[in-house]
Amino acid sequence: MKTKSASPLSLALGRRRVPQGSVGIAWLGQAGFVLKSPQGARIALDPYLSNSCKALGEQAGFDMDRQVPPPLRPAELARLDAIAFTHSHQDHVDPETIRPYLQAGGKSPLIAPHEAAVRLQALGVRPEQITRTWPNQVHRIADFTIKTTLAIPLGPDDLNHVGYLIEVKGGPRLYFTGDTDYNEILALQAAPFKPDILVTVINPAFRNLSPADAARLAKLLGPTWVIPCHHDLFPDNCLPDRLLRTNLALQGIGKTFCPLRHGEIRLFGDKKRKPALA
Repeated sequence: MKTKSASPLSLALGRRRVPQGSVGIAWLGQAGFVLKSPQGARIALDPYLSNSCKALGEQAGFDMDRQVPPPLRPAELARLDAIAFTHSHQDHVDPETIRPYLQAGGKSPLIAPHEAAVRLQALGVRPEQITRTWPNQVHRIADFTIKTTLAIPLGPDDLNHVGYLIEVKGGPRLYFTGDTDYNEILALQAAPFKPDILVTVINPAFRNLSPADAARLAKLLGPTWVIPCHHDLFPDNCLPDRLLRTNLALQGIGKTFCPLRHGEIRLFGDKKRKPALA
């Protein structure tokens, strides 16, 4: 049987060296990312690497046909050190991503809030592989520290949405909002950790942060970079990321706008000294 060659992003994740005090970030599309640390640890967040939501959308009358091909194959996730999930929706915990990952021998810790953990088990993940999480829970993967935050869910189908504060030792801090509506608690919980990078959803059609909400949150948190996501993949859930730039500019912080390209690794560094996450 012919073995598939590795994807360009998988090769780059293996080869790219991350300097001390930096973190590498690659956008997978939607809310999916892979991070790489100076020690070489690699973690993914909410990887959606299929087109399974197309059929799901058709059932509800929405066009959720994937517009950008996945930059990784699901089986390539088996090489990572951990995967973190924010909630159980299919574009975050995807059967057509998880099953090939398991078939490829994926055994890394899967960090997930309760309802996402239940979904992972239903997809065949062993309970001992799942690390359940909740707001204020801290997890350590090599030189990454991951602290779970509260997020405001879309509706009653999953009330366990979370976000993540992620710190790489000696480097920048990241706040991934996860899918969330706006609430003052978002800034109250993240502000004490002074994130250098805010990675924010900007798709208000499904009660997530709007570009204006995301810019208001950024103004309160003061990050150096603001990265938009969850706006790019589905025709019935798309909007231009420059709307975030417009709203950041209205807040007087337009220079923080930092869109990423799908499947490319970007290095971010920070030399400011901050207290470690508890």
